[in-house]
Amino acid sequence: MNYDKFLQIFSIGTLCVLFGLMTLGGYVSSSGVGLSCPHWPLCPHGLIPSYEFLIEYIHRTTAASTGLLVFLTMIFVLRGKHSLKSTKMFSIIAAAAVVGQITLGAIVINEKLHADLVTAHLGLGLVLYSSMIYVVINIFYTNLKLKSSLSSSKSSRGDNSNTPEVSSPT
Repeated sequence: MNYDKFLQIFSIGTLCVLFGLMTLGGYVSSSGVGLSCPHWPLCPHGLIPSYEFLIEYIHRTTAASTGLLVFLTMIFVLRGKHSLKSTKMFSIIAAAAVVGQITLGAIVINEKLHADLVTAHLGLGLVLYSSMIYVVINIFYTNLKLKSSLSSSKSSRGDNSNTPEVSSPT
């Protein structure tokens, strides 16, 4: 599997996990279990909580995993040879939004779910999600454009090889 295809799969996977996290966060908020773990980052009873803290614990664990995926996506985008400048910029914005979400999530817990902070947490989550959508769309667009240019150069040369045309530096 080439790097561009890997990046497509990884970024769409990250976006799906992020969507799941946002869905889970909505459930945590609406069901009133947001303060079931009153301390941040761990719940009572250490790393593995008892059953009564399970939903909030799953939300926090999923958030940490999602944050890692967003950071890895940013690293892969920045290392990509064909990544557009705007894709790189939005992957950095997404990673910065993750840092903001983690910080804001801790503040929301410490401030006992203050409504303004919960709203800001949701708003920043939407910035994060929108940035990741932009990254995913641009990755797919860039790969489609790259495939199109490779196939048009092959057809114009009349060969069926998989090697792209290389111009001489004269």
